[in-house]
Amino acid sequence: MDDAAPKPLIPQVGEGKRGENGYLGYLLRQAAGAYRHRVERALADLRVTPPQFSVLTMLAAYPGISNADLARLALLTPQTVSTIVANLERAGAIVRQPHHYHGRIQRIDLSETGKSLLAACRERMQGIERHLADGLSREQESALRKWLVRVATSAPR
Repeated sequence: MDDAAPKPLIPQVGEGKRGENGYLGYLLRQAAGAYRHRVERALADLRVTPPQFSVLTMLAAYPGISNADLARLALLTPQTVSTIVANLERAGAIVRQPHHYHGRIQRIDLSETGKSLLAACRERMQGIERHLADGLSREQESALRKWLVRVATSAPR
């Protein structure tokens, strides 16, 4: 006779506390995990990780920024950004140059190879972005974007 206690049923994503009755913070984390998984799969054959994509994106948006600024913008630690920058530089995707005024600070810019790589990544990301917005009206998407920004900007620092 098996006296083992029955294992509790774990709800599927979208059910119980993993669904509409769940805590907002948990649901944000669950959604972020699903998003990251989709991004990892979409960029895998380009040999680009989500943090590398974030770094490439921020370098394109804010050329010439420092490692420290890049870490803040990409929501990564300075140590992680240093490793990513070194790997991207080795791959020929970025170039470093001395800052015009601050001798110890180096500017980081995308190379032509990096711009091409980012374009390929963005092409794949457009499908993911469209999927995220499926079923939302423009007003709903705008409200969601505003809410996400409010959540991010109201967090204690």
